[in-house]
Amino acid sequence: MDCPSEEQMIRMKLADLTNINSLDFDIANRQLTVFHTDNHDQIFQRLDNLKFDTSLIESVSADNYISSTDNTDQERKLLWQVLAINFFFFALELTTGFISNSMGLVADSLDMLADSIVYGLALFAVGGTMTRKKNIAKSAGYFQLTLAIFGFIEVIRRFLGTETIPAFQTMIIISILALIGNGLCLYLLQKSKSKEAHMQASMIFTSNDVIVNLGVIVAGGLVYLTNSKYPDLIVGTIVFFIVGQGAFKILKLSK
Repeated sequence: MDCPSEEQMIRMKLADLTNINSLDFDIANRQLTVFHTDNHDQIFQRLDNLKFDTSLIESVSADNYISSTDNTDQERKLLWQVLAINFFFFALELTTGFISNSMGLVADSLDMLADSIVYGLALFAVGGTMTRKKNIAKSAGYFQLTLAIFGFIEVIRRFLGTETIPAFQTMIIISILALIGNGLCLYLLQKSKSKEAHMQASMIFTSNDVIVNLGVIVAGGLVYLTNSKYPDLIVGTIVFFIVGQGAFKILKLSK
């Protein structure tokens, strides 16, 4: 339970159980508190199907339970801002990646797209039926998986072929801009001081993107030092693998 897609999986898996009053996610400690009536057997059956190694910490009575009120409009606005930033850098990195012949930038752009899909999935599916949410997840997952597969094929072709050395200057400059974009996303998310699980998960997701940006910057430096295409291709391969993993997580939402 360490990213928005996994939280979405749990929410969608339990969504039609009428005995659940609310879910309280603690992303940092990988814990979920379920406020419910009746016994928890059916809840555990649903969670076990997700293969998240579910275990019961404790079960206690919540006699004084009061449902919290979500600041939905503010969080929706914030998620729209983060979505817009991610999608902008997806388009920028994809374009400059092909221009500069850098698979690292192309792969990083798809990582940005993966974030956009997760944020968009949460926003566009709000208030919709469970069938609609699952259809959106399925379409987004297959689209992302297709892009990752084409990325792997292109990386293999470039490993075997005689490609032009990537423009390391473009790799570094664009990755620094993307790093600033992800830093802005982190600032906006932290500024909200929201304790909601999906907002906390978004911060974890964006923090991981910062690491990817730094990886592409390092690859650009190694391309300059070695005058070789291989550092770029290696980083591209790693990021495409991450994107592919994300696609499978999103596809789990549609089951």
